[in-house]
Amino acid sequence: MSSPILVTGGSGTLGRLVVPRLRETGRDVRMLSRSERKLGPGVEVVEGDLMTGAGVRAALDGVDTVLHLAGTAKDDDVKARSLTQAAAATGVGHVVFVSVVGADRVPVVSGVDRAMFGYYASKRAAEVVVESSGVPYTTLRATQFHELLLMAVSALTTSPVVPVPRGFRFQPVAAAEVADRLVELALGSPSGLVDDLAGRQIHGMDELLRSYLSATGKRRLLVPVRLPGGAARAVRDGAILAPDRAVGIQTWEDFLAQRVPQAAARRAA
Repeated sequence: MSSPILVTGGSGTLGRLVVPRLRETGRDVRMLSRSERKLGPGVEVVEGDLMTGAGVRAALDGVDTVLHLAGTAKDDDVKARSLTQAAAATGVGHVVFVSVVGADRVPVVSGVDRAMFGYYASKRAAEVVVESSGVPYTTLRATQFHELLLMAVSALTTSPVVPVPRGFRFQPVAAAEVADRLVELALGSPSGLVDDLAGRQIHGMDELLRSYLSATGKRRLLVPVRLPGGAARAVRDGAILAPDRAVGIQTWEDFLAQRVPQAAARRAA
């Protein structure tokens, strides 16, 4: 009987897709959570806190593979260290970590940078912890999920006047496709830093906003703004893009048509 795969961040955007995919392969899943909850057959929930380390070593008992999906805009290195130290102590043979394209190319050196781009620095710090932990690992960097960009453009367009970061470009990918790749990696051997996973198309922030406004039938005034700082400059220079890894299948337009009823109706017409 194979050992269960431990998943952190199992209730997040990515985790909710990864867990059922792992179950479809026949593997049992153990999910680390800060609170008690019940899930379906084959999914065991154990309480633990990556920030404090409480319960983490016990959660790894009998586990050979970990999918580390839990992440926030800060303290990712703390969580990664808590996890990998426990993994090393319990003999875990493979930690799979999901990071973001640009983690190593977006400099976060000022307060302005950290306020807006702290997520990249947090991911890079966690990458370093995983790489240096001594535990065999695989790290996958992905571009921005369609789902998260939809949340961003939806929030921005609640105002009648929308500031648009000048020169910002994104290469969105479906979270489901990232989940598929992570499951594939978790079932394989440790491979270090693997090829990036990026969407098929690159869009300017203004394009994403206009397509969303068109899909929803909203009217907003878009006002270009130039963001200061080295991190913003790196983003304008393409630091968060991976044009040579444009392997995603679902496009932003297809995603909008799927998620926004008005967009689907317009496409059908």
